[in-house]
Amino acid sequence: MKRATKPPSRRKERWVAVGVVLVAVGIALGIALPRRGKDEIARCGPGFVAREARCMIETGCPAPLTDTAHGCDAPDVRVLIPAAAVAVGPSDWEAEGRVEARSIRVQAFRVDAFEITRGAMGAPSDVARAASGVARSAASGLCALRGGRLPTEDEWIVAAVSAMNPPRRYPWGDTGAVCRRAAWGLQDGPCAKGADGPDTVGAHPDGDSPLGIHDLAGNVAEWVSDGDGLAKGGDWSTALAADLRIWARLAVRAGAADPRVGFRCVYVP
Repeated sequence: MKRATKPPSRRKERWVAVGVVLVAVGIALGIALPRRGKDEIARCGPGFVAREARCMIETGCPAPLTDTAHGCDAPDVRVLIPAAAVAVGPSDWEAEGRVEARSIRVQAFRVDAFEITRGAMGAPSDVARAASGVARSAASGLCALRGGRLPTEDEWIVAAVSAMNPPRRYPWGDTGAVCRRAAWGLQDGPCAKGADGPDTVGAHPDGDSPLGIHDLAGNVAEWVSDGDGLAKGGDWSTALAADLRIWARLAVRAGAADPRVGFRCVYVP
């Protein structure tokens, strides 16, 4: 007599279902699932290759970069930020005691879609890498030559949260800071080891703001014009995701040329 095939146990079926649900939740939340291969952390956008602590250009000139007279670099794109009134405050537990609730109101302005690069500063090599180690006075002077100025902290915040109502924790929204969204944790982890400076601009498109502004979180902290020395957005060396939050600040001596700090400019619309 032919032996009947034993149906799969209900316990096994339940575990399979749980596994499917966990994978789906991970994808929905943007959680990086473990993968094997030389690039275990998929931290670079299309067209860029992870090499040690950098996202490098392997061939051609991948979007959003473009060919310029001095090589593959960020295009001179300026994003219009409409006039806005935004309420900011301790929106998550890590901000408690560090952020005072207040209302921000700014007039319309334009802001560089990319951090100022080495190429824009006249460097002949690695031109698409964010410029860093620029003192605030020098950054302010270069913005003036470009027809702009450094943003105020309020303008920087509005640029980061514009088109998100209510404001979110990060320039891309509320979901977590993972390595593909920003150049951070590149010195001592969790995204890489041994970085000696910032990454290529535009190489983390998953972290773009809704209006298409690149690298507002991570890569280089960005000078603002307020206070004695203040930079926003976190930087390539930090290992703390909280440093990438919109409310976070990096205190730097205004006259210092700090390797963690770069800049972008704002302009009258």
